[in-house]
Amino acid sequence: MAPEVLLVTRWVHFVAGITWIGLLYWFNFINVRTMATIDATARPHVVTTLLPRALAWFRHSAWVTVLAGFVLIYGTYWANGNVFGTAGARTIFFGMTLGVIMLLNVWGIIWPNQKRIIATARAGGKADPIWGRNALYASRTNFALSFPMLFFMAGASHAELSDQALGIAFIVLAGLGFATVMAVQKWWSVRF
Repeated sequence: MAPEVLLVTRWVHFVAGITWIGLLYWFNFINVRTMATIDATARPHVVTTLLPRALAWFRHSAWVTVLAGFVLIYGTYWANGNVFGTAGARTIFFGMTLGVIMLLNVWGIIWPNQKRIIATARAGGKADPIWGRNALYASRTNFALSFPMLFFMAGASHAELSDQALGIAFIVLAGLGFATVMAVQKWWSVRF
């Protein structure tokens, strides 16, 4: 693959990824606590005006990030026959796998549940609490997975990690991600 194509694809991957992960962090750090404390009469307005736009950027930046990532991994590793041959190829593959899981969470759990909540708010109804809970848990999962995913994406070209180190890094970083999101959403919620 031409270096220019890879450069442009990498730029698209970074910009879309920053948008996707930035919104993921915004939803988990800011939106969850805000929606829990906002006045009940204001909530339908926020749900029908702010969330559809934020969720559109969120879900579309997710698939653009993953698609550009597939082009990059193909052009950088797979086209040369290097699927798992080096530590860098294994590291980026593991990061890509986490990104795909996160994409499936966005499109398979978060968006369908949020879409129901938005439609119900527009109709003046009361959303089923399980919809919000399902979206919240999938979003927390994505937040926790984002820590090791970002580490593996950046580490593929900067670190020679053994398979054992990949596993340890995943457990430690996913645990750190989970602890962070829980600290902000629950344990420290009164302080923010």
